[in-house]
Amino acid sequence: MVKPKTEEEIELMRENGILVSRTLAEVGKIVAPGVSTKELNRVAETFIRDNGAIPSFLGYDGFPAALCISVNDTVVHGFPSDYLLKEGDIVSVDCGTFYKGYNGDSAYTFPVGEVDAGTRQLLDVTKASLYKGIEAAVAGNRTGDIGHAVQTYVESFGFSVVRELEGHGIGRQMHENPGVPNYGLRGKGKLLVPGMTICIEPMINAGRKDVYLARNGWEVRTCDKRKSAHYELTVVVRNGHAEQLSTFDYIENQIN
Repeated sequence: MVKPKTEEEIELMRENGILVSRTLAEVGKIVAPGVSTKELNRVAETFIRDNGAIPSFLGYDGFPAALCISVNDTVVHGFPSDYLLKEGDIVSVDCGTFYKGYNGDSAYTFPVGEVDAGTRQLLDVTKASLYKGIEAAVAGNRTGDIGHAVQTYVESFGFSVVRELEGHGIGRQMHENPGVPNYGLRGKGKLLVPGMTICIEPMINAGRKDVYLARNGWEVRTCDKRKSAHYELTVVVRNGHAEQLSTFDYIENQIN
């Protein structure tokens, strides 16, 4: 059973949503060729702690960092390292916070310098598919409506949806019910009710949908070594619309 959040809880989650959004914007300021992914993690952890919150990924089931940083063919859960970003790379940055008893979660895939046209399309389509999913996250719909919206959009461009990973409910715990797949059938899955807080996060591959788990037990990578993009926002289900609790505005106001 999924218990809807009260308006007071939603406001605390909005504070987390704004903080993760601002953290991603701080990271985005320094994404450039020659910057290590470890440095991206340092900037994020410092910013989160300076704002009185805790990086919720750090130590989660043993995860060793404040950010999941996934480059090119790594879909999600990449470790920060000494790897230096290169022109034409893409880097998915997934951030979580814990503040005032609740969690925030958001992800954005940054291009590093100039990327080729195919990669640019992958990024644009994946982000657009997230908003398609959000449009379907209304009371009375089901999680399958969200997945169907994402899947049909990205597949119309020849891209593929990762099946092994999905979005999730969020609140006092980072991962709560329901699961929110990025594929599915209309009218199937968990019923969406007002006050339900969920993370929608398309993970979309340029090539085949097939992925594998790296030896470190965390990093998920594409089998065909082609690039993968990942965007995530936290929303609250409402009647007639979904309300975003996190946003890409902080990132994109400084990019554009």
